[in-house]
Amino acid sequence: MFDDSPFDVTAVEAGSWAPGPYGPDDRLGSYNEVTPQRAARALALLDTSRPVVTFDLGETLFNGFPAFGTRRYEQHLVVGGYRPRQPFEGEVLGRGPRGANRLSYHEERVTTTYNLGTKINGLHHCGVGEMFYNGLRGPDLARSWGTAELDTAGWPALCTRGLLVDVLALKLAEGPEEHLTSTSGGLGSLHDDYRITLEDLEAAVERQDLPAFEPGDAVLIRTGWRRMLREEPERYLAGGPGPYVRECRWLASSRPALVGADTWGFEAIASAVRGGTFSMCHQELLMRYGVRIAEGLQLDDLAQAGVDRFVFCHSPLRAVGATASNSPPMAIANVR
Repeated sequence: MFDDSPFDVTAVEAGSWAPGPYGPDDRLGSYNEVTPQRAARALALLDTSRPVVTFDLGETLFNGFPAFGTRRYEQHLVVGGYRPRQPFEGEVLGRGPRGANRLSYHEERVTTTYNLGTKINGLHHCGVGEMFYNGLRGPDLARSWGTAELDTAGWPALCTRGLLVDVLALKLAEGPEEHLTSTSGGLGSLHDDYRITLEDLEAAVERQDLPAFEPGDAVLIRTGWRRMLREEPERYLAGGPGPYVRECRWLASSRPALVGADTWGFEAIASAVRGGTFSMCHQELLMRYGVRIAEGLQLDDLAQAGVDRFVFCHSPLRAVGATASNSPPMAIANVR
């Protein structure tokens, strides 16, 4: 039922994936699965008689953050009301404090793309030729300032059940060692070009005794790859473990609100896995199934706390025309 067979590109470009699973006018995809009732069920995971911990799942941005292609993050400081110590290459607005109350202040100026760091990709992030989610076409979507539909301004805030599938912990416990590597500082990770198999996902679910995936869940995969981010940024961008088409079709079959990982590209990017294709998992998940993809998640704190089921919350960065949201999600849980 689940394999790596390529989809018929000609048929998809002609509209074979439209209408999508939620009807011809849908713009939300599997976010439709997160009803108020499902949100209430997610909140019922919490035992309010015990301490509740909130985990930030976002990475910390910094100048030069490793990013694909021409994506970048650059920040400089704006100072007002005093003279900063030299050398200072930021911006100074006014040399003295303002008003009788002698106001001084700090601000930042940021140049970035939304599709960088911790992010959730929209349904229109990837297409097949001119065809995008639910039969929308690129020439009809594209504007100089962004996209005319499917942008983050129309996304709802999300509260749902989150599940952490810890493939790194599985491999550290069971091996084999050739599937593992480590950072220059000795922190473990799945190997640079490791493909996470369907059997890996099933074994991790069984090992953790996770409940069956349900529609509307946020299913997150831990690989350890984020540990390369600061220690070995060039290596971080050059590779990355992840699932491929067979696994993504299996994940999509449970109609999750989103799937995500602690890698920058979610899916396996090794040429030995993908051959001459590019981001087929993105096309299938976003276009065919309407499932958003979260990337660059910080999942180590959850794993270290022994948390693998939690309340997943996300409030999107609402920007007209944006194809992704950089506002980080959070996980809320009791700790063991």
